[in-house]
Amino acid sequence: MTPLSVELRLHHVLSGRPGRDLLVLSHSFGASMRLWDNVLPALEAEYRVLRYDMRGHGASSAPAAPCTVHDLAGDVLGLLDSIHVEHALFCGLSIGGLIGMTLALHAPHRLNALVLANTAARIGTPQMWDERIALVHQAGLAPLIPSALERGFTAAYRRDHNHEMQRAQQMIAATSVEGYCAGCAVLRDTDLRERISAIQVPTLVIAGAHDPVTTPSDGQQLAAAVRGSRYVELPAAHLSAWERPQDFARAILDFCPSERSNHG
Repeated sequence: MTPLSVELRLHHVLSGRPGRDLLVLSHSFGASMRLWDNVLPALEAEYRVLRYDMRGHGASSAPAAPCTVHDLAGDVLGLLDSIHVEHALFCGLSIGGLIGMTLALHAPHRLNALVLANTAARIGTPQMWDERIALVHQAGLAPLIPSALERGFTAAYRRDHNHEMQRAQQMIAATSVEGYCAGCAVLRDTDLRERISAIQVPTLVIAGAHDPVTTPSDGQQLAAAVRGSRYVELPAAHLSAWERPQDFARAILDFCPSERSNHG
């Protein structure tokens, strides 16, 4: 995996309880670390938490050249090295889950446990991502925001949480065109279906019962492929950590209670 480039600025925040296990939170495509705002208090109460904005998302710089899922995984290792942490828990949602799978396959010694939320070993089709790239280059991100909200949240949540929808819209709109298209290319080019059975890191799979992007079937297939993994299904759409924060946090805490030191 390519190490973190000195030209790349990754916005990150370290919070929570010093001396506890470090939990890395890797957000979904077209989002930012704000994805974790609702679930953060429960996680900070038990872990030392590292949140970051993926390349081209949030306050991080956009990639200067095309990148791969291995580069995105290398970014995480670079962040861990920068704060002098050898081992961590890792939770990735959607493309963040693909980053987690890549870490588990290529740097398993750096992970104490792996949480794969609303993700799959293969997300979408190459044609779909190529069409998305073409659309964003032509019209920007604004036309995509309504459908992104529909995929991210159930109809009932969207109806009853207008302020939250405004926050989500602002989060998506803050993604750069370059970062969004780079993310599309990573999703287009990443297919881990033939490899995930080699993952040996303790793994929790979280799916959303109403997720149209990475369906419960995708999550069940992922859990079946990773030996010894645990599967949890929440009554949510694609952004389950935002929509069902208490349930999401409880699933993580039940799977990997914080007991070990994060130093060394």
